[in-house]
Amino acid sequence: MLFCMQDLCTSLLLVRKLFIIFFSCLGWGSQSSKVHIHHSTWLHFPGHNLRWILTFILLFVLVCEIAEGIVSDGVSDSRHLHLYMPAGMAFLAAITSVVYYHNIETSNFPKLLIALLFYWTLAFITKTIKFVKFCDNGVGFSQLRFCLTGLLVVLYGMLLAVEINVIRVRRYVFFKTPKEVKPPEDLQDLGVRFLQPFVNLLSKGTYWWMNTFIKTAHKKPIDLKTIGKLPIAMRAVTNYIRLNEAFEAQKNKRSSSPQGSRSIWRALCCAFGRPLLLSSTFRILADLLGFAGPLCISGIVHNVGKGNNTIRPQTKILGVFFISSQEFLSNAYVLAVLLFFALLLQRTFLQASYYVAIETGINLRGAIQTKIYNKIMQLSTSNMSMGEMTAGQICNLVAIDTNQLMWFFFLCPNLWAMPVQIIVGVLLLYYLLGISALIGAAVIIVLAPVQYFVATKLSQAQRSTLEYSNERLKKTNEMLRGIKLLKLYAWEHIFHSSVEETRQKEMTSLKSFALYTSISIFMNAAIPIAAVLITFVVHAHLTTKADFSPSVAFASISLFHILVSPLFLLSSVVRSTVKALHMCFLGCAQPSHPLPERLPVGAKLDLMK
Repeated sequence: MLFCMQDLCTSLLLVRKLFIIFFSCLGWGSQSSKVHIHHSTWLHFPGHNLRWILTFILLFVLVCEIAEGIVSDGVSDSRHLHLYMPAGMAFLAAITSVVYYHNIETSNFPKLLIALLFYWTLAFITKTIKFVKFCDNGVGFSQLRFCLTGLLVVLYGMLLAVEINVIRVRRYVFFKTPKEVKPPEDLQDLGVRFLQPFVNLLSKGTYWWMNTFIKTAHKKPIDLKTIGKLPIAMRAVTNYIRLNEAFEAQKNKRSSSPQGSRSIWRALCCAFGRPLLLSSTFRILADLLGFAGPLCISGIVHNVGKGNNTIRPQTKILGVFFISSQEFLSNAYVLAVLLFFALLLQRTFLQASYYVAIETGINLRGAIQTKIYNKIMQLSTSNMSMGEMTAGQICNLVAIDTNQLMWFFFLCPNLWAMPVQIIVGVLLLYYLLGISALIGAAVIIVLAPVQYFVATKLSQAQRSTLEYSNERLKKTNEMLRGIKLLKLYAWEHIFHSSVEETRQKEMTSLKSFALYTSISIFMNAAIPIAAVLITFVVHAHLTTKADFSPSVAFASISLFHILVSPLFLLSSVVRSTVKALHMCFLGCAQPSHPLPERLPVGAKLDLMK
């Protein structure tokens, strides 16, 4: 009876795959021209990002189901195609559904989505029947196939709910008056070519939308006309309005109390906090996925070292083996595939975090610069004529000091990601090596202040080198401008000595910069090795049955290298955070004295009030 039900489910699966493929061909040939836009891009349906995320998870679960069926079939005496063939067809159907949805969304013809509604309904029903049959035959959570089937039921149900939500919002079927949707204003503008906010989630994650710019840059240099105008949401005026509204909201909330640095931070977080939170989430996910590499490598080396990669499952129901999650993950080929997906997702999340953080920082800088320009235009002429504010001070304020907050937003995701990365790394090392791992981690933490000291000296040497270079160029320009006077009075040797003295100071600073750079590079390479050596030595002396297998060694070295990166970036993150906090702390007080030659950071933020 069970085999008949499996064959019936398999037939239903094949029917619904053919059904969706037929309607996908119908969808490709039914492009709608009701909405006229100047760009071949996407008008997102409700639940667009959720649909893509659920589809990606569905594809991953189906790959796991295929692998589980192949591994289970490999230990059987006879072939059982029903273990992985329906999953393979479901994988192809899921890819087809993505392409089908993409074409419908591009053409803005939602009536063809009725095919996807039937598809998710059939998929949900067939997987639910299979899940119920597993429960009736005593298959439980200890078997991986039962868990995968339950996940597929949940995913198909959520995709069905997304499809029903599209019908509810767009009212394209079962309603007399469908909802008319107009394309965004940016898509109707021929001058807007930066289409990142309007492409689908896959194109955003892979930067496929940049291919047009890359091809154009390959043929000829890119100019402003080729780049075009920015979308409305990314323009400085839009971000200025958003920031100004946040400042006004904070003033209204604290009208009875004096403004402080907390109010400034609340205004900045209210205006630009959501993308920053998204960037931090991406960064934490990327760092957690980074630990999958050492664990998968450890498992692969361990299984290859045993020389026997054959699984011996213990559970067999009606002639078919059911493997557990532990038995499934003991296969080296499965771990290799998981390692590939983990690294792919890690880089995707990491690049997404960088992009969102950089975009948010640039939008913040544009908003603050616009607010400062607006304030400067309202200053009286007496402020400029009496020297309270000069053109050089304004240039420093707009071009240099606004970058401090921008760089803070660039590095802000590290504030939450680095502690998580360090804690998880230390816990995994403790799981592999015991108490000796804490000693190795302590070595890295103890040497972190040395890295911070070297990084500080490196920054000072770089800054002094730039100062001496500017001074030397200034003297050289003055000498060249007055060359006739120098020749007339024979002052060449005097100015030559002055320029040579500045050049010697510059060379000394360059030598210091090169020395600290070499020390920094050496420490980055030596600290993980020193931590690993100390950990292994302590582990050998403290533990009588020390495990120095290749799997443990490879995993430990990889984890120590992962721990070094956040500690190395800690100095830059802390320095940027202190500067940003210092700016907002000093900016909350109005200066009672005339402004000096170069505005302090506190007076600069007063211009934004």
